[in-house]
Amino acid sequence: ISFHRHPRVDSSLKMRNHTMVTEFILLGIPETEGLETVFFFLFSSFYLCTLLGNVLILTAIISSSRLHTPMYFFLGNLSMFDLGFSSTTVPKMLFYLSGQSQGISFQGCVSQLLFYHFLGCTECFLYTVMAYDRFVAICYPLRYMVIMNHRVCAILATGTWMGGCVHAIILTSLTFQLSYCASNEVDYYFCDIPAVLPLACGDTSLAQRVGFTNVGLLSLICFSLILVSYTRIGISISKIHSAEGRQRAFSTCSAHITAILCAYGPVIIIYLQPNPSALLRAIIQILNNLVTPMLNPLIYSLRNKDVKSALRSAFHMKGFAVENKRKT
Repeated sequence: ISFHRHPRVDSSLKMRNHTMVTEFILLGIPETEGLETVFFFLFSSFYLCTLLGNVLILTAIISSSRLHTPMYFFLGNLSMFDLGFSSTTVPKMLFYLSGQSQGISFQGCVSQLLFYHFLGCTECFLYTVMAYDRFVAICYPLRYMVIMNHRVCAILATGTWMGGCVHAIILTSLTFQLSYCASNEVDYYFCDIPAVLPLACGDTSLAQRVGFTNVGLLSLICFSLILVSYTRIGISISKIHSAEGRQRAFSTCSAHITAILCAYGPVIIIYLQPNPSALLRAIIQILNNLVTPMLNPLIYSLRNKDVKSALRSAFHMKGFAVENKRKT
């Protein structure tokens, strides 16, 4: 008598023979051995500038009633995003660049991937909303405050964060519903889908297809809407008779376009290119994760007279309060 073992039982027994992964090892930035100390000081300075610049922007917007407008409301959201986005990957990277452990727990890897895609998707939506805000301000200046009222701004901001949350939950669930029971070495400096999926034991085709389609489709839709907004803005600017008015409108738009190019370039190269090199992928994502959040305060606001005036007033009031406290 011959007994045939059920394929599900075979599969179950094979899984038991493997040890399930409870920790991943981040191998770091590819092809940079021996440069850890240099990168540690370089990235530390970038990260501190990112924190300082975005905290200053938030301080200015919160403290000055003159900046309680739709444009600065969305800039405040962008600053919060930049603080969170850079803090998702950079502290752990600096930790192991300083010679500490390169390990990250399974739960920590899940959290890193979740927040990275949550904040990354939110960025795409937020840039689209900011393009719409500039479109209304330049094309319908007399109705701007009526169209972009407090309720509309709150709905748009909430929608960007909720949309990013749904996107991240879908991708994270598809990635980590798979079993990880083989190698635990992530050949990258943080947990991202292209680096983690090759370590899975099961079939990764669904997660890969949904991940690339989802990221690519959302980026394409958002970028298309931004192009439509700026096409309309360009037509409106060309109709402005005053040279000063054209220059002011173009200055506002050029800052936003610069930030968009910095944000969308990495997404296009990493997710829509068939086989980008590991080093190129790492450099571009460091640009996206660390350099762009550092530059955004300079691109958008720190060169703005209203922001500088609000910061001076905020620090003057702070110094005046401290001086009065000492006298009493």
